[in-house]
Amino acid sequence: MERVRLTAGLARHVGDLGLAEDLAQEALVSALATWPRTGTPPNPGAWLMTTAKRRAVDLWRRRRMMARHEASLAHDIETGRADEHEAIEATLDDEIGDERLSLIFTACHPLLSRDQRTALTLKVIGGLTTEEVARAFLTQETTVAQRIVRAKKILREGGVGFGVPIGDERDARLVSVLEVIYLVFNEGYAASRGEDLIRPQLCQEAMRLGRILVGLAPGEPEAHGLLSLMELQASRFNARVAPDGSALTLETQNRGLWDRLLIQRGLEGLAAAKRLGGDDGVYALQAALAAVHARAARFEDTDWALSAALYDRLLERVSSPVVALNRAVAHAMAFGPEVGLALLAEIEGEQPLATYPPFHAAKGDFLMRLGRMTEARVAFERAARLSGNETERAFLMARAQACEREP
Repeated sequence: MERVRLTAGLARHVGDLGLAEDLAQEALVSALATWPRTGTPPNPGAWLMTTAKRRAVDLWRRRRMMARHEASLAHDIETGRADEHEAIEATLDDEIGDERLSLIFTACHPLLSRDQRTALTLKVIGGLTTEEVARAFLTQETTVAQRIVRAKKILREGGVGFGVPIGDERDARLVSVLEVIYLVFNEGYAASRGEDLIRPQLCQEAMRLGRILVGLAPGEPEAHGLLSLMELQASRFNARVAPDGSALTLETQNRGLWDRLLIQRGLEGLAAAKRLGGDDGVYALQAALAAVHARAARFEDTDWALSAALYDRLLERVSSPVVALNRAVAHAMAFGPEVGLALLAEIEGEQPLATYPPFHAAKGDFLMRLGRMTEARVAFERAARLSGNETERAFLMARAQACEREP
C-alpha cells in the first residue's frame, strides 16, 4: 500500500527514479524482517521513509557524495527519531496533496517517447509487472523492459526534477498522464494475470488520481471524461463475479448490485465533459459508451444502435485494433452476429489480435449465436489458451463446453 508513495517521495529527495525504487524495496524488506517482531508502527509510511533515507545516507557515504545531501537528510532522520511522524508524513505529499501524481507527471516528461512514458509509469505507479505492461501495449515483454530501462536512464542523465509542472508545460503532459491513469485502471478492471478477474486496488488508485487531476485541471473536459469512464465501469464490480468466483457477463449480471452512487457520479462527470465542449473526446466517448449500459435497467433495454454509433465515432478518433474489436461487438449486438463476423474479418490480420483472448472470445460468441457450435468451441478454446487470468480462462472453457452440449 505504501510502495508507490514511498518511491515517489524518495525520487524527489534523491533525484533518481531507479535509486528510489531500490531504496524503497530495501525499506520494505527491512519492514518484513522487523515488524513481525516489533509490531506494525503507528505510521508505517513514516517508518519506511526514515529507513529508506538512512540507507540513502549510508550509500552516499560509501560513494563520498554526501556534501550535497547529508545535512538535509540527516535532519529529517533526526526528526524521525524524535517520533515526529506527522512531519515525516507531510514530506511525502507535495503542494497538490499527492506526490504520486507528481511522479506520473515526471515520468511523462517530453524527453521520453510516448511508449517510454506509459511503460515507465505503469511499472512504477501501477505496480504492474513487465508482462502486464506488455499486455496493455499488446507487445513483447523484452520490448517493454528495454523501454523502462531506457526511460530511467534518460530521466537520470537529463537531470529531470520530480514535481508537477505548471501552465503550458503541465497541459502538454496532460494527455500522457490521462492515458497512464486509464491504463492502470484497465489492468485492474480486467487483470491479465493471476486468479482474480478484478484488481480493485489498482482501479481505486486510478480513480483517486483521476479525482485529483480533475481538481488540478477543472476546465479540461477529458479529465472529467476519464473519471466518468472509470466510475461508470467500476459501478459494475460487485456484479461481475458470481459467489463461486466465476465471471459474469453483462447479460447475466444482477444489475441491482450495480453501485448507483458511482453511476450518478459518472453521469455527472460525463455531463461536465459535454458542458466543456468535450463530447468527441476519447475518454468522453468511452464514458458515453459505458453510460449506455448504466442507463439500461435490463440487458434487453440496452441501446445497441447508439453503442454502435458511438464506437463508429471513437474509431475515427482512435485507430486501435481493440476499439475496432469492441465496435464489432456493438454492431453484432445491434445488427446481428453476421455483421460482427464480417467486421472481425476486416481486422483479423492485425498482428496484436492474433494472441488477444477477447478477439477469439468475441468470434466464438458470434459463431455460437449463429449456431455454428464446432467453430465456436474452437474459438473459445483458443481464447482460453491465450488467457493468463484463471477466472477468465475458466469462463471461456465453460463456454467452449456449452458449445459441445448444444445440438
